[in-house]
Amino acid sequence: MKTIVLLRHGESVWNKENRFTGWTDVDLTDEGIKEAVNAGKVLKESGFIFDYGYTSLLKRAIKTHNIVLDTMDLDWVQTEKCWKLNEKHYGALQGLNKSETAKKYGEDQVLIWRRSYDVAAPALDKDDPRNPVFDIRYKAISPDILPLTESLKDTYQRTVPYWKEIIGLTEENQKILVTAHGNSLRSIIKFIKHISDEEILNLNIPTGIPYVFEFTDDDELIRDFFLGDESEIEKNLEAIKSQGLIK
Repeated sequence: MKTIVLLRHGESVWNKENRFTGWTDVDLTDEGIKEAVNAGKVLKESGFIFDYGYTSLLKRAIKTHNIVLDTMDLDWVQTEKCWKLNEKHYGALQGLNKSETAKKYGEDQVLIWRRSYDVAAPALDKDDPRNPVFDIRYKAISPDILPLTESLKDTYQRTVPYWKEIIGLTEENQKILVTAHGNSLRSIIKFIKHISDEEILNLNIPTGIPYVFEFTDDDELIRDFFLGDESEIEKNLEAIKSQGLIK
């Protein structure tokens, strides 16, 4: 059996401020750091020892990943960073408050932008300084494939091949930690669990809670479960659901 733990980064500054974040490189809050430490403690207490790790190129995921491994005394675990695990690009919505955006466009439209499968947010202009082509960390990537906005479908089309070709090749009895983002993880989970385009709208991923997937050596899913206090997990999920509501 092989085990892959998916972990959404701890609370970020823009999570706290209820802003669309996407590829904007915001940091963790103090609460986000605590969530990462708690995730490491829960994993360590449950007997996890990771063989390898993967994370995105965004600091909120990288820092969460490092804090978890440090808490587990596993700083030595080799980790690969890849832009294909970045959050869904929210285009021109990045930086906007979700509740204020709901007041302007309606809660249904914001829910579609946040959670639907094939509808993308309004795109950035090519000369917008937030365009990834102007960011040094993406200099080795062809400008033709760097997004100005993305739907979950677009995110799926970069995360799932990476899963199949890299992460999914985990060897027998290995344990892997993948620390990424709400939507990059939703796209991977959609693939793993064969979730329909319609049903994916209802899937939310809590921050800082390990999501464990156990597979046979033939890559068949045996079971999946969140690792942590059920009341805290439910509280976290309810908070995520309310982010796009008018307040």
